[in-house]
Amino acid sequence: MLTTRVVLIVAVLAAGARSARAQDSVDAGDLWRRVRHHAASTDEQPPTTAVDPGKPFFVLAPSVGSKPSTGINGGIAGNVAFVTSDPSSTRLSSVSGGLKFSEKGQTLSGVKLAVFLPDDRWFVQGDNRFSLTSQNTYGLGGTTASVDGENLKYDAFRVYETVYRTIAPGLFAGVGLDVNRHTNVRPASAADTTFEQAAYTRYTEEHGFDLLHQTSSGTTASLMFDTRDNAINASRGWLAGVTYRTFFDGFLGGDSTWQEMYVDVRTFHTLGADRRRRLAFWMLADLVTGGTAPYFDLPETSGDAYGRSARGYSEGRYRGDRLLYGEVEFRDTLTRNGLLGYVLFLNTTTIAGVSPGERLFESLAPGAGGGLRVLLNKKSRTNLCVDYGVGKQGSRGLYLAIQEAF
Repeated sequence: MLTTRVVLIVAVLAAGARSARAQDSVDAGDLWRRVRHHAASTDEQPPTTAVDPGKPFFVLAPSVGSKPSTGINGGIAGNVAFVTSDPSSTRLSSVSGGLKFSEKGQTLSGVKLAVFLPDDRWFVQGDNRFSLTSQNTYGLGGTTASVDGENLKYDAFRVYETVYRTIAPGLFAGVGLDVNRHTNVRPASAADTTFEQAAYTRYTEEHGFDLLHQTSSGTTASLMFDTRDNAINASRGWLAGVTYRTFFDGFLGGDSTWQEMYVDVRTFHTLGADRRRRLAFWMLADLVTGGTAPYFDLPETSGDAYGRSARGYSEGRYRGDRLLYGEVEFRDTLTRNGLLGYVLFLNTTTIAGVSPGERLFESLAPGAGGGLRVLLNKKSRTNLCVDYGVGKQGSRGLYLAIQEAF
């Protein structure tokens, strides 16, 4: 039913898009205005795509989707894009967030920040979340069976804030504060008698953590190199970031001392003279380099800030001490005015688990799929994204979001 509705919506948009001139850039707002005004004259000039300082543009849309970790979910998702100073010297900033409710009784909320201050002298990045949620939990490594999952409920609170200073063109150095709390951890069913044998319970008791709540708190040191032409939907350029996090036992309630290295590399390339076709590449490395992390803080599938990696798998489907991830995505438009587009993607994840003695590349979790795009705002290049991905052992999911996966 949900897929049918998506197809019908896209068909209506495509029909409206055919009435627009091919050379015009058209977003969903333009199409709505044309419908309201009974199709404007073809002599009318298209709205400008220039970005004006101090004039934010908003995208707010209902978010309805389904993925393995939540089932069917619905709510509101929004994005605000703006420039804090002269666009020739200051990059586009964005604030995105949303509130969702799922059929599994979850309440999911979060706000992400990517704000460039005038002339890019400072950059503020934030990943903030609060959820009353649940997750199927598995043992460590990449060979766990899907039938061995144990569903646990918990309350999650995260504040990751980093402030960067420009030290060279495109190069930023930053420091930050990280707090990650998981509380009220419990079996999904009050009658569940397998909690004592769950992978979460075994790992937690083995390393001396509290079964009911776990906290990691510490500091961040980061380097970031960014030459993308647009942080929301890039068509060219590079992003390369290295983050080193140190968590401390006793600091802001932290339960252990441990260290994490996080590497994020992305590159974007246009194909052909019209620049409509693009290839995008993404590589992640999430490595526990010392100490012992609480179970829910270990590297996991779909564990990036926006939860968009490893499409085809649920959050936490594979978890371990070290994770490597790679993805390639082909992007193209379906209409010459850019209103409708599509993507095709391939990805793979490899996980190492110290406890089971599994090394990187001993197993792979490949994923593949495709999606449709509807241009919601041409100034910020913000798309409504509908993706469907599949993985091994019958894993699959439908994902709906505002803003590209990477």
